This record gives sequence, structure tokens and C-alpha cells, in this order.
Amino acid sequence: MTRVIIKNGCIIDPARKTATVGDLVLENNIVQEVIDFAMAPTSYGDEAQFIDAAGCFVTPGFIDIHTHLREPGFEGKETIATGIDAAVRGGFTTICPMPNTNPALDSASMIRQQYDIAARHSPIHVLPIGTVTLGREGKVLAPLIELAEAGAHGFSDDGAPVWDAHIMRQALLYSTMTGRPVMNHCEDLSLVRGAAMNAGAIATRLGLSGWPAAGEEVMIARDIALAEETGGRLHICHVTTAGGVALIRSAKARGVRVTAEVTPHHLTMTDRWVLGNMEPWDGKGPFDPSRLPPYDTRTRVSPPLRSADDVIALIAGLRDGTIDAIATDHAPHTHVDKETEYANAAPGFTGFELALPMLMTLVNTMQIDVVELVARLTLGPAGIVDVLPVALGPGDPATLTIFDPSTTWTVTPEALASKGKNTPLMGQEMRGQIMLTMMEGQIVFRRDNFGVVSRREHGGAVGKLAGVFDEEE
Repeated sequence: MTRVIIKNGCIIDPARKTATVGDLVLENNIVQEVIDFAMAPTSYGDEAQFIDAAGCFVTPGFIDIHTHLREPGFEGKETIATGIDAAVRGGFTTICPMPNTNPALDSASMIRQQYDIAARHSPIHVLPIGTVTLGREGKVLAPLIELAEAGAHGFSDDGAPVWDAHIMRQALLYSTMTGRPVMNHCEDLSLVRGAAMNAGAIATRLGLSGWPAAGEEVMIARDIALAEETGGRLHICHVTTAGGVALIRSAKARGVRVTAEVTPHHLTMTDRWVLGNMEPWDGKGPFDPSRLPPYDTRTRVSPPLRSADDVIALIAGLRDGTIDAIATDHAPHTHVDKETEYANAAPGFTGFELALPMLMTLVNTMQIDVVELVARLTLGPAGIVDVLPVALGPGDPATLTIFDPSTTWTVTPEALASKGKNTPLMGQEMRGQIMLTMMEGQIVFRRDNFGVVSRREHGGAVGKLAGVFDEEE
């Protein structure tokens, strides 16, 4: 019997909407008890092991329903093994890789291969997303029932939109049979083809082709209409515009089965980052884009960084439940992919290890409550891909993340486990860091000797834990 006591942490249970400062008692890889600090005993017995979480939040393990592991076909960018390493360092215990690999995940055998590879490397859950169409070409519907039976937790041609309305309608009808969502990358290619960044004054000043908000919203509106007509399960990937949030909010009010996600970078950055240091930094926002040169290709992402008004609308949508989940859209690339002209650079940011500190800026500026934030990283995404329970109450699995909201660190290539170093945050000082990730009672990541304490005399009483970091026994 293994007994682990996580002491003195702020324990957040999004399922119960509670935050308790105290001790979390784990036994046989299950949460046995949550004890308020005032009621904590002085001793837990000789056999207990302790983790000091003073000053930290203890939450269910994060769930990322939109990531890119690149294997097979693009192992130079990332592999399942390196992606998993980055994921656990980011606090994620369940991740859903998108199918834009080579070959694409468009058959039952490819889905099973993803599970087989993950099983050899993964201490966490890796739940692949299958394609909507064969080869992600948008022409022929993939065998969605077979993909679901093989373990696909959703369907997406991510990186490419399902542009054919008839195929999208068929996919939504199949979603009613499989129970899996259709997760569309919403863009109207006739409006956005060749676009390098958000349409607006900054794009005009830089001489870059602009991606109008309508290029996203037209397809969101189409897909909502199809979901409403079919009763299918629709999921909008990485929504970025105020108009998109309004469309989703209205659809939910009518009872349409639609969910949505937003990325950390679309919540915390604007198209001002592409302008870089052509203008003095105005002091607004969580980070400092003036440290970047203009046209820095590390700011190129799809969909693009939007306006400040869009960011405000996204945060409002996250707070009121219009947007169900935060997903990283972790998209690692090589230096060669980015070291080119802006419009030719591969779009995407590395995201696993930077998600938490980026999102903590919203908490630190009181734009969202930490319990709400944790819910959007756990309970929300779990409901979309049907991974439950996500809670830290008695009887729940000991799958959790511990993060320190106040620790500061600098983003460097060496600090990131992912092969992808493509982030405009390189060199920036961040606040907030994952300290420990546990999967079903097993520690799968521990930063340095975080929380290690020595057992004391008198029946294993720990006494004053703050500042005690002895050698692990």
C-alpha cells in the first residue's frame, strides 16, 4: 500500500468548483481524502510519503485536445516521445494529437499505430484524432465509424478546412452515430488563401496580405447551420474573432451541439507582435513584443494573432462558457521552417510548456478566476473528447498537476523539452511554472527536487514544511 500526502497546497477541484488550502491524501493511486489546513493532523504515520506544495496550486491533470506530435512523417519537428516529454513538463496528462501527419491518420490501422507508438513512450494518455476525409484532401469521407472503433476521439482535417459543405454535413451525421465531435479548422480559402497575418492597419503598414475575420466567421456560421440541421456534434478549433464568439454564443443559446476552444496565444497576444519594435512598447499586455524585430516569423500562426478587441471578446467568451476549453495547438517546427520570408514561414507556436505561464497572466491581471481557468484546462476539454472523471475528490484517480504561480523563469531553447523552439516568447521572463505532474499515482515529471521532504520522528510528523527540501529518501 502506497500513501502519499501532498501538503499545504491550494487544491482546486473544478468539478465541485472548490479551492481548499490543505492536504491531499492519496492511497493506492486514488484520492482518499481532502483535508482543510485547519483540520490537518500532525502525523500521518511512518509509511506516508510527503510532497510539500506550499504556495502552489494542486489541480487535476491538464487535458489538451488540440496538439501536433508530427509522427509519423515529420519527426524532425517532433516525435511522440519528445512531444510527451514536453507535455508532462507543461502539466498535461491527456493529449489529443491531430491527424496532419504523413501519412494522415485516416484509417483504423493508422489510429492503432499511434496507440502502439504512444504505449512504448507514454506515461500519459495519448488519444489520437482521426481525419474527416481521406488524406485530409477534402474530397472523400474517411471511414469515421472504423476510426472511432479503433480509438479516434474526434475527427478533423486540421491544418486544412473541410471546405465541402456536403462532406461536412455527412461527417456531422456520422458524429451522431459515433458520439465523436467533428473538429473543424474554420477558414474560407477563397478569403484567406495566401494571407500572412490579421487584416488591419498593421498588415497594411507591413505590406503583408491580411486574413479578414470574415474568413473564419463565414465557415463557423456554415458549420453551425449544418450542426443545427443534423443534430451533429460540432467543435470549433482555435476560435480567434469577436464575431466567431458571438456566433457560437448564439448557437448555444438555441441548443446547437457546438463547442469551442481557444489557444493561450490568442488570449494573450495581438497582431501588434508582428509589428515588433517599429513602434515603442506601450506597456499594455502581459509580455513585451517590442523586444522582437518586425516580421519575426515566430509570430506567424494559423489562425493569425488578432486585434485587441478580439482578445477581449475571447476572454469574455471563456469566462461565460461560450468557449469550453483552452487548447495549446502545440505546433513545433524546425528553424528552417521559420527562417524565411514572413508569408512563406510555417505557421505555428510551440505550446505545451508555455501554456500555464501565459494563462497565469490572465489570473494575475484579474481577467479570469483561477478556478475557472483550471476548469477550461480540465473539465471543459474532457467533456469534448469524453474523458472523465476530472476531479480531485475522494475516489478520484490521483492524476494531477502542481504549479507554482509565482516562480519566474526565462524561456530559452534549453528550457524547452520540445524539439520545437518556435515561440515569440524566446528570451522573455515568465511567471508561473509546472512543478510536478502525476499520472494515476505515478510521478511522471518533477522539477528538480520539488516538494521533497524528510520524514521526521514521532510517527512521521512533518512539522513545518516550508523551506525544507531534503534529499529524497
